[in-house]
Amino acid sequence: MNLLKSASLILCLLLAAGCSSKNEKPSEVVPPVVPKVDSAWLDDYEPRLREALADSRFEVERRDGLLIVTAPVDSSFNPDRPGMLLPVTLGPITRVAKLVEKDDKTSVVVLGHADSTGSDEINRTISRERAGAVAAIFRLSGLKHDRLRIRGLGSDKPRAANDSHEGRALNRRVEMVLAPQTTMLALVAQYDQPAQPATQVAQAEVVKK
Repeated sequence: MNLLKSASLILCLLLAAGCSSKNEKPSEVVPPVVPKVDSAWLDDYEPRLREALADSRFEVERRDGLLIVTAPVDSSFNPDRPGMLLPVTLGPITRVAKLVEKDDKTSVVVLGHADSTGSDEINRTISRERAGAVAAIFRLSGLKHDRLRIRGLGSDKPRAANDSHEGRALNRRVEMVLAPQTTMLALVAQYDQPAQPATQVAQAEVVKK
């Protein structure tokens, strides 16, 4: 009799556990916060930024409501000391830094990127070192910590395929992302999101098309 009761009790517990697991909601993926676009800020800042970089090999572009200055690694960093900037880059970066420092409504997030050669750990380390080298120029120009952040993203966000020399060169870069100060925390949170697996990225591209 006791054995029958024990068996009935175990059966009830198993059924209850099954019901509770079915009723549980799957954890939701929280989408990254996207900073709001400030068109007036973009229109005012972009020409001044282009003028500051007129004699350099840096690129300036608008992307998702932000201004992004891209420094190609191959023409900006010492090939023998990967985290050291070449002297030719100091002037352009300093001019950008002075432009931002004078405007307390603007902040900068410096992002280091690598190609897919090497391990993830090495790529993240070297990309962060390069971002830190660029950020150091901003600090020397007087930009405070509350308006400056750095991230080493490794090979998480390529802009070209890594199957050619040209593609890998494009992926080795440091980006200076300029944004209104009010959006900086949302911007940093965006880059703190885990990288999407390649299959998800490919699916997203198909949807866009």
